[in-house]
Amino acid sequence: MGYALAAINRLAGARVLDQLKLRKPAEKVLFEATKAGFRTAGAAGRSFKAVEQWGKPARLPNAPEKKLFDLTPSDEQQMIQQMLREFAEEQLRPAAPDADSACTPPPDLLARIAELGVTQIGIPDEIGGAGTEQSTVTNVFIAEALAHGDMGLAVAALAPSGVSNALVRWGDEQQQSTYLPAFVGENVPSAALSLLEPRPLFDPFELKTTARRSGGGFVLDGVKSLVPRARDGELFVVAAHLDGTGPALFLVESDTDGVTIETEPAMGLRGAATGRVLLDNVSVPKAALLGGGQDEVYRECVRLSRIGWSALAVGTGQAVLDYVTPYVNERVAFGEPVSHRQGVAFRVADIGIELEGMRLATYRAASRAEQGHAYAREAALARTLAAEKGMAIGSDGVQLLGGHGFVKEHPVERWYRDLRAVGVSEGVLLV
Repeated sequence: MGYALAAINRLAGARVLDQLKLRKPAEKVLFEATKAGFRTAGAAGRSFKAVEQWGKPARLPNAPEKKLFDLTPSDEQQMIQQMLREFAEEQLRPAAPDADSACTPPPDLLARIAELGVTQIGIPDEIGGAGTEQSTVTNVFIAEALAHGDMGLAVAALAPSGVSNALVRWGDEQQQSTYLPAFVGENVPSAALSLLEPRPLFDPFELKTTARRSGGGFVLDGVKSLVPRARDGELFVVAAHLDGTGPALFLVESDTDGVTIETEPAMGLRGAATGRVLLDNVSVPKAALLGGGQDEVYRECVRLSRIGWSALAVGTGQAVLDYVTPYVNERVAFGEPVSHRQGVAFRVADIGIELEGMRLATYRAASRAEQGHAYAREAALARTLAAEKGMAIGSDGVQLLGGHGFVKEHPVERWYRDLRAVGVSEGVLLV
């Protein structure tokens, strides 16, 4: 993109344009290209091809049922939490300001995250992953730990897991044998679960992206918004309204004819390199339909995604609390720390109270989901708390720092922008 912009600028500055009376047309091209943010064809990624046909799809069983509601992490979960929390603080947080400014995650950082094996936790061990049972709670711990470093980079890192988890849950043997092997190992493909569309008051159950049956497959038309790492994407799981069925999920490779990518830098999550995926008469085979187009599959996808966003809000909210607490204790005004003022102390306490409510609601929804219990109500409660209270926590974090909260010297302004995304985003994550 940088080379394209430089080339257009050189062209617009050339004297020959005046001689040929092409100045205005060239300036129009420059304006339109800058305004649109450049559209490119889908990335020519790896060739997904089944090496061997599996006899049946690989599934993870539900976690053992617990008699009591106990969210004490297991030893393994504690180890994962600690490792990722340290990684987020040492690697993600220092890289976040530059990623936010450049609107792209550092490739070497994503490679290091892949080396940690976070994608493989949801893939059965029989096909090379590390999963032995449904791991929704563990995935929530992972999302929370990474978001404590930076939510945008956490989204960029965890987006491929959304696709691999969807394949494990709902993919048939052909879909799994074609795509899942690519997610096992360190060279994880850039992939994303694409539900959101660029319109106000988006309802994931009222999709404008359409899929119609044609011959032996389907034809997709529509636009998906705020897709992480869209420009480098190799595989998308796209939500579309299927005629006669309703919302359904489709596997779409990025180099399919009719798929184009448009950059879409947003207010928050800028480190995730968000973009739009445009689908214009995109033909996919019958085998691209995920989960047989069943209504419950799509509903479960939305619920699990919302639990994932709630986990991100908890992690970022905790980062706000951890940052403002020492700040108000050390910041001196009128001869004493500002935390001695009730208005400040009560606001910090409110952050801690609301954060614990968000965390417990999120953990409970995740726990019920992985044990195979009904969890629609719990997922809705967690998402509502995360969207409303998470945004308030971000706002309070900025306010508690006063003028410092408004400048990029301190990270709370970025966390506030990221937390705003929780209330409007759908898809991407799948815990």
